[in-house]
Amino acid sequence: MDVELTLAPRTAGPLLENLFQYYAYDFSESIGLDVGDDGMFAPRSLEPYWQDPFRHPFLARVAGQHAGFALVHQRSYLTADPAVCDIAEFFVLRKYRRRGVGAALARQVFELFKGRWEVRQLASNGAATQFWRAVIAGYTDGRFVETTWDNERWRGPVQEFDNSR
Repeated sequence: MDVELTLAPRTAGPLLENLFQYYAYDFSESIGLDVGDDGMFAPRSLEPYWQDPFRHPFLARVAGQHAGFALVHQRSYLTADPAVCDIAEFFVLRKYRRRGVGAALARQVFELFKGRWEVRQLASNGAATQFWRAVIAGYTDGRFVETTWDNERWRGPVQEFDNSR
């Protein structure tokens, strides 16, 4: 499938916040999120993505239809190193899963930011770990390292690679 990746303009904030509800729904199973009295997951402010120069919000479309998003930080979540990129959040609508959309989206994002990367998954999200291992292995021809973090900062697998070569 042909995946179109675009940097989300500030005017796309409400769209991204709406898509984030589906993302939270998917995560509710593995991290126990509940909805509020209004039936919505607690809103998360995405405003920093248009304020902080190291944050980058991307939207994905397939055949002109919204298919997901990727939120990228040009700063390590684990160490705050500004020379390391991080997939902060990544989401593909269920309709487009297992069709190559997520892998295409990830590859396009990686190509936009050359250098060192960290891709994290929660320990409780085995499906995400399988997805990222396969995508990163294919993208790097197997040249990545996976470690498992278990501290106050992060609990779960982290794949690290460098695509600057």
